[in-house]
Parts: sequence; C-alpha cells; structure tokens
Amino acid sequence: MTQQTTTGRGRRWRAGLVAGGVTAALLGGSFAIAASAHAATGCRVVYSAPSQWPGGFTANVNVTNLGDPINGWRLTWTFPSGQQVTQAWNANVTSSGSQVTATNVSYNANLGTNATVSFGFNGSWTGSNTAPTSFALNGVTCTGSVGPPTAPPTGSPSPTVPPTTAPPTTAPPSPTPTTTPRPPGNPQAIVDDMQPGWNLGNTLDSTGDNLAGSGETSWGNPLVTQALIRNIKAQGFKSIRIPTTWTHHHGGAPNYTIDPTRLARVKQVVDWALAEDLYVMINLHHDSWQWINYMPSNQATVLARYSALWTQLATTFRDSSPKLHFESVNEPQFTGSSGDAQNAQLLDELNRRFHQIVRGSGGNNATRLLILPTLHTSSDQARLTELASTFTALNDPNLIATVHYYGYWPFSVNVAGGYRFDATAQQDVVDSLNRVHSTFVSRGIPVVIGEFGLLGFDRHTGTIQQGEKLKFFEFFGYHTRTRNIAIQLWDNGQHLGRTSFQWSDPELIAQIKSAWTTRSGTAASDMIFVPRTGAITAKSLALNLNGLTFQSLRQGNTNLVQGTDYTISGNQLTLTASAVTRLAGNRAYGVNATLHAHFSAGVPWRINIVSSDRPVLQNATGTTSAFTIPTAFNGDQLATMEARYADGSNAGPHNWTSYKEFDVTFAPNYGANNISLTSTFFAEVNDNAPVTLTFHFWSGATVTYTVRRSGSSVTGTVS
Repeated sequence: MTQQTTTGRGRRWRAGLVAGGVTAALLGGSFAIAASAHAATGCRVVYSAPSQWPGGFTANVNVTNLGDPINGWRLTWTFPSGQQVTQAWNANVTSSGSQVTATNVSYNANLGTNATVSFGFNGSWTGSNTAPTSFALNGVTCTGSVGPPTAPPTGSPSPTVPPTTAPPTTAPPSPTPTTTPRPPGNPQAIVDDMQPGWNLGNTLDSTGDNLAGSGETSWGNPLVTQALIRNIKAQGFKSIRIPTTWTHHHGGAPNYTIDPTRLARVKQVVDWALAEDLYVMINLHHDSWQWINYMPSNQATVLARYSALWTQLATTFRDSSPKLHFESVNEPQFTGSSGDAQNAQLLDELNRRFHQIVRGSGGNNATRLLILPTLHTSSDQARLTELASTFTALNDPNLIATVHYYGYWPFSVNVAGGYRFDATAQQDVVDSLNRVHSTFVSRGIPVVIGEFGLLGFDRHTGTIQQGEKLKFFEFFGYHTRTRNIAIQLWDNGQHLGRTSFQWSDPELIAQIKSAWTTRSGTAASDMIFVPRTGAITAKSLALNLNGLTFQSLRQGNTNLVQGTDYTISGNQLTLTASAVTRLAGNRAYGVNATLHAHFSAGVPWRINIVSSDRPVLQNATGTTSAFTIPTAFNGDQLATMEARYADGSNAGPHNWTSYKEFDVTFAPNYGANNISLTSTFFAEVNDNAPVTLTFHFWSGATVTYTVRRSGSSVTGTVS
C-alpha cells in the first residue's frame, strides 16, 4: 500500500487430491521412447485433482526429471477407473482405452536434471475417480529416486510428496522453458506452503509518529498482540506479511541507526509469528514514497540510507528461521525520473543492492527467500519484463517475484460505470494473471501477490455492492490458484477485528476461504426485486455455475420444490409467480425473504427477495461542504450516479466519464434517508451551471435531479 488511504495497485497453492480422496504421487508404467528423446534414469511424478464435480474433474501433473537432461519427454499412465481426458494444457495428451500418453509441446521439451514440468487436463469419470498410482517417463518407471527402471508391485505406491494444483483451463501464452535445477527446499513448494496469506496492514507500516514513538497505533489500529497472531494461525492462514515503515524510526547520516526499541518491537511480532509456524514477510514499506522515491535526484543519499537499513535488518534477523522472508521494498516508485528506462535502472540497482547485502550477511540469509517487486508492483508486461531481467542477472534460485492486484480500476473503486464485476473486469483479472504466469511461474520463478483486495475498501467495504464483490473474490481466488500464483489478503483493520477476532463481513470471508480449495457458484445478482404493489410475475436469474452443478434452492433449512416453486433450464433459475408471491409476504420495503442456491461445491449463493418502489428525492439547499438530498429509498439501493451539464458534457471529477466515483463524490445513507454530495464533487463543478444528476438503482430504476452551485451555496431540485 502506498499511503494510508490508498493501497497498492494491483498466489501459489497447495491443494489435496479430491479424486478418490487419495493423494497420488509417483510411479508409472513403461512404453516406447520417442526417437529424439533420451532415456530418463529417475523421475518423480506428483498427480493431484484439486477440483471434482459429478462426472468431471480437473487434474494437475508435475513431472521431475531426476536423471540426465532430456530433450523431448513422454509420460504414460493407466487410469484405474476408466477416466477420460477431455481437454489438456501444456502437453499433448492422447488416450487408448484406459492408457494415457502425454508428450511435450514445443516450449517445454527440454527437461534438465532436477527440473520440473507441469501440465494439466480436464477429465470425465463415472462410478469412481480413483487416482493413478504408476507413471513412466520415457520408458522409465518413476519411483521418486534414481535407479534401474524396475516397475513397483501393482498397487504399491512410492513415498508421497506434496501435491500442487492445476494450471488454468485456458493455457497462458507459451512460456520459455526452464531447465535450472532447483535447490533443496524448493522455493515453489515453500510458496505453496505459505498459502493462504494475510497482511497486518496499517500497523507497523503507519507513518504518524516520530523516532521516539511506536507509530504502531497512529492509523487507528490497536497494538499487535500475541493473541492476534495466534488467531491468524487459527483462522487457517499459513503466512503473514508484516508491512514495516522505518522512515521515522532511525537516526541520520552516516549510520542511519534504527531505534533499538522499534527494532525490538518488530522482532517481537516477527518472533510471535514464527513461533506459530507461520511464514513471515517483512519489508521497507511506506519508505518507498517517503524518501526512496527521491532516488532520481538524490541517488547517493537514498542508496546509503537504504543500504544502512537493510544491513541492520539483515544482521538482526540473520539467524531467524528460514520461514522469515525479506521483501526489498513495497510498491517502488520514483519522482522526477526521465521515464521508464531510468525507473527500471533505479529499481534494478535497489534490488541488486538488497540482494548483495542480505546474501553477504551470512547465517540463514545465505539462502533465505528474497522477494523482489516490479515497479509499482504492477503486472503490466513492461514492468514484468524489467524485473525478469534482474532475476536473470542475479541467477539466484531462492528469489520470488511479487506484484499487487486490486482489480480493474473502475470496478475496484466504483467509477466510470464500473459498478458490476462484468466481462471487462473479469478479463482484466485473467490478462494480468496470464502475464505473471507466463513471465515468471512458467519459467520456474515463484510469485506472491503480496496484496490483493479492492481499493474502494479503504473508504468503505460497501463501495462495491455485496454480490459483485463476492463474485470478484471467487473469480480471483480460482484464477490465481489454478495459475500457481500466491496471494496475501490486504487487511488494514477493515476485515478482521484486531481485538474481537471477528470478521466484519462473514459472507465475504466465507467466499475467500472457499476459494482456497474450490470454486463456488454465483449468479448475475444477489437480489430479486418485487414491486411493492401491483401484479407479481415469475422472476428469472442467470446462474454462474463455474463448472459446478446446481443442487437445490433453500429458504433456511427448507428446500423449495423444483417444478412448483422454481425451474432450472441450463443456467437459468426461474422462481414461479406463486413462489415469489409467498416469499414476498406483505411486501414491506426491503428484504422479505432470503434464499440460498446450493451447488456441488463451494459456498451457497444468497438471493434476497426485495420489495421496492421507485425512490423519491426532495428539493434541498446546502453548501459545497455539506449538501444532502432527502431520499426515500423505498427498499431500493443506489448503484451509481451520472453528472452532466445542460449541453451533455460531463460534470465533476473524472470528467472523461459521466459516472462519478462512489463514496468520493456521492454516498447514500440508508439510515438517515439521504444522499450526500461531497466537497470533492463540487470542487470541480462550474459555478452557476446546472448539473443534471442521474441516480441508477439496483432495481433498474433511474431518478434525475438538478443541482446548481453558486459560490459555496448549493440548491437542489427534483427534475
């Protein structure tokens, strides 16, 4: 995160085998070797099926060559339950009965000693989905060790190793193959084991204190306690990122000595986390925009200060557990540079200096995992390519790349009509993750998305409508997991209560946790609107099945009756008029009934039956710093607001769009029955120029209203 009110811009995963409820890792059968390939003298295979549904499943296969390098590989196995492959990625997969053969594609033919290649597929099954237990690579049975190609006894498995998950159902762009051997304690496997992760945001990274103060509580969060850290572990998180800002906690040149009290406090929190067997990440956080950003004009001083801080931190934590990881700098940025080329050169210099200092400090730092960011932790291809060149130059297998992801910007803050998690917002997720996967993961470089969430959360978690945010987190969790990209939830105190240990939005955290292991079904909306008066008709809702099957529709513990209360046609759920009438009851404004659609996996999807009428606004007067529109919402909810002058041009901030930013320029208050327009909005409205506002509500209703600013006075009239 770059400052208190604006987080960053912007996971690798370990999953158990669903198929048959068994973990299959290893083994193989024999077959003829392709003429261009060399025989393998040892290999290990990890097979996992992280997703399964009635009649279908997704599987991932990791093949590690333990023998001499080979050019051209072929893996065979037998499905014990007659499963069939229906779609594959990163390999050519063919079947003959229950016998399956997978061969390399153009970009992953080379497989060096100890190198791993991954591919995956979707399959079908009937009866059972028992995992295969025997594999062979280029005619050599995979036993997990180097030795003669002797097949194990039938049904006798080799020792198991941790499984991984499947890549995306749509293969990312062809990556450059990697044949670099990985060291003991494979970083990719370690990143797998870090999942899921959580950020201790707006705490040790707070900037509101001086050298003598802790700074820890200056942004409104309480002091960190050991109980909080233990609760993070109990919640199921495996790693914790502890953003740490040092700006006001060290002395001046030439030594830049860190305040010993501050350093001891950070170490205490780190040690608490390590004692809970959590992976831990620390960094230089808001230092990035407080002084590191002046590197273009003050390079020597910035480098000296940066080097002094990391020298002290490396020394302090030199003998800490290898589960402690260092991140060079959070969201690096540079003020006054000449452009992209200089930005890339400066960040490369910082990352190299960081690497040199830590590796030269000895102890566990010699092999400690180090995390290097892109410029701004951006996932734009140019930024990824710049960082990839640094990785190539350093040639250190114990490095991890990091970016941040906060969604497609109009959706993330609810501006420019981006109030729905629509196809554009979804494609932004897919494109960003494909770029990260292709540039790093597919080349053997693990990736951690050190922060993810939605930027609008920094103002209010209601900036994005509930159902739309749930769809984002479900979609993002799936697409990161299947691309083997690690993620850590940004939480600045708005999600988990630091003393109550209660989640502010149980529905949201349930969706996030579900995405750790599976998909969930969603729908076009979480609301079905019914008119307060007049005839009631059948209501339809499109379901997003996400590879699952619909199972039931329930109100509490009662199943609604298919055919009588509702029908299902493909992905279309239709509530009958009689069912809607019963559920709406007396049709009092607001939610009259809550249903849950249950699917073959994941969390159920909530559907509220809402009675509403067209909202009614009233005339008002006020000032540019305090103007509210009395509003009878009549059971409806506000989605967005447009602002235009009489000539049709756009009014207010972001005048490239008529749709204004939720919570920044306008905000509904359902308890007070009004809509407020902010000073931020009026600051960019022409004096004495009428502005027509169009309020869009989730029922589909629109209401227009006119405001006129005259100096600091504002009048509002119903259109």
